[in-house]
This record gives sequence, C-alpha cells and structure tokens, in this order.
Amino acid sequence: MTDLLINGKKHTLDVEPEMPLLWVIRDELGLTGTKYGCGVAQCGACTVLVDGAPVRSCSFPNAAAQGKHITTIEGLSPNASHPVQVAWKDLDVPQCGYCQSGQILAAAALLKRIPKPTDKDIDEAMTNICRCGSYRRIRAGIHQAAKTGQGINSIIHMVPATAALSQGLTSQDDHLASCSGACEHDHGHEHNLQASLEHNDQPLDQLKNSRGFSSNCA
Repeated sequence: MTDLLINGKKHTLDVEPEMPLLWVIRDELGLTGTKYGCGVAQCGACTVLVDGAPVRSCSFPNAAAQGKHITTIEGLSPNASHPVQVAWKDLDVPQCGYCQSGQILAAAALLKRIPKPTDKDIDEAMTNICRCGSYRRIRAGIHQAAKTGQGINSIIHMVPATAALSQGLTSQDDHLASCSGACEHDHGHEHNLQASLEHNDQPLDQLKNSRGFSSNCA
C-alpha cells in the first residue's frame, strides 16, 4: 500500500511503487487535469508540484513522492484564483490548452522561487513544450502574475468587445485578435481565422485584411 498526500488530502492506494505518479493521479484518483504527453519527461504536459518543485510525473515513481506534498492543477487554487491562472485567463494564453496545466504549475513554482522574474529567469525555468507556440503569451502571463510591468509587449492584444462591434465583427468572430506589425505572432491567429471562415464567405487573405491584421501576421 502507498500513502500519498495530494492536494492536501491523504490517499492510501494499492499500487506498485514503481507506477509513475501520473497514472496514480489520473487512473487511480481521476484527476485528469494532469496530461500525458511524451512519456519520457521531455514535454512537461504531466508537470505536477512535489513539495513545491515542478516534477514531470510521467517518469516519476509514486514511491518517490511518499511523505511529500503533491499539487496538481486541481489543487493549485479552489476557484482558479491563483495569480498565474488569473493572468492566463486575462491574456488568453492557451491555444489548444493541452499543455497548459503543466505550464501553469511550472509558472507557479517559478514565481514562488523568484517572485519578480526576468525574461532570462522565465526562459530558463519554463522548459515545458507548447506545440501551439504560445511561448510569448506564457512569458507575458508570468510577468502579469508577478506584476513586473514587463509583459505588455509580449502579447497579442485582443480587440475589446465594444471595439469589435464598431469594426463590424460578428458575434462568432469578435474574439479575433488585432495586432501590430512589430509583434511576433503565434499560430492561434491562423486557427481563429480558419474557424471564422465557418461564418464568413470571404477568402482567408481578405478576412485577415478586414480584421486589421498587418502584412506580418502569420
């Protein structure tokens, strides 16, 4: 039998000691916010906190976590009120979202260790992979959560609802981003534009132009 303290609650489990912590969390306890990505501790989708430190649970035997405090995304805050979660929502950080529970926990661990991180601190600590390429938004989200005042130039600014209406955006695509030509863009723009085509007859290039996208937008 194995005793694990997960999100402040003790669990006694009949599992083999070498079973990866990920499968204990997901299969035995049903906490599915922690994701399986690569299985070899490279991508970070399975990140949880063990005594406050980020651990890639897909290759971390549960026996190594006995006697320690384990935090999954479900236990980071009771109502998504952790500063990182709030910043993620405010800045629309996720694209597909699959990796984001691991990203959020890694970011929370960073801010606990370094409350006011620099870009260098963030780049060195945030080694989780995002296949959607939302790294600039992740950095901006961390800066916002830390209140460093340095993240504003790292994000893609979203059109406020009132501005969207004044620009003639439909209710289905008023979430599309308007961006300056100087910023680097992630692949979420193209995804959102493709989705918007379901509600528009315009070709994609024309839709980009009509929504205020610069020639540098991807």
